[in-house]
Amino acid sequence: MKVLLTNDDGIDADGLQELRRALLRVPDIELAVIAPDGNRSAMARSITTRRPLWVHEVDFGDGTHGFSTDGTPVDCVRLATLGLIEDFEAELIVSGINHGANLGDDITYSGTVAAALEGVLLGLPAIAVSQQSSAGTMDFRPGHAFDFAHAARFVARLVEEIDVVPLPSGTLLNINCPAGEASGVAIARLGKRIYRDELKLMDTGDGRRSYWIYGPDPGFHEEDGTDFAAVADGHIAITPLHFDLTDTSGMDALDTHDLARLLLPIVQERD
Repeated sequence: MKVLLTNDDGIDADGLQELRRALLRVPDIELAVIAPDGNRSAMARSITTRRPLWVHEVDFGDGTHGFSTDGTPVDCVRLATLGLIEDFEAELIVSGINHGANLGDDITYSGTVAAALEGVLLGLPAIAVSQQSSAGTMDFRPGHAFDFAHAARFVARLVEEIDVVPLPSGTLLNINCPAGEASGVAIARLGKRIYRDELKLMDTGDGRRSYWIYGPDPGFHEEDGTDFAAVADGHIAITPLHFDLTDTSGMDALDTHDLARLLLPIVQERD
């Protein structure tokens, strides 16, 4: 199986490197690595369209190499699927291991999840994996220590069995690993994040206005069955995600309202 490994923390990030080494030990895996040349956290599905992308070959020092780019995580997947690496057509996208959890609403900002989602849009199975910090915090903020060993081994085992995992077409697996050794695995729905962002004016000393718009310690709603609850209980949380954002009940509700009548005044004005 041909596996593309990427992330949003950068090609030198410990999480990616730990997972890279674990995947290399999986039998019958051809592994390619394309990742940003620096941190691209919270870039979500950003892509680079108004300039060319720089790409550099990176020697990992163990007889293997990868590629770094000044683009985004989604750019990395696009580079791979559009033929950057000769004779390599990815059959599975693995994104991570992210430094910090990607739980609940965080996935909408996450470059880690976005890279996996790009794989899904291209018709490829995909896995996004994130690691809770050793401090046991439930957020995505940097500044804590991380132990990626258990997460890397789990994901490697999952990749080894990916052909028999019941993963529907058009679906990715969002995996969040708790600090320390997991006590189990829970299939969980996305929870609800509580953001405590604030707008703070910073003193730049030069007369310009600079604002910090992030708040401390984001929380979450404590509900059974969510990814937050699973990680809080020491379980690996696995949430299948897909890209169909259509609200079908909303469509039914809108169908009961005659929106076509709004065109009549426009037509009359034109006539």
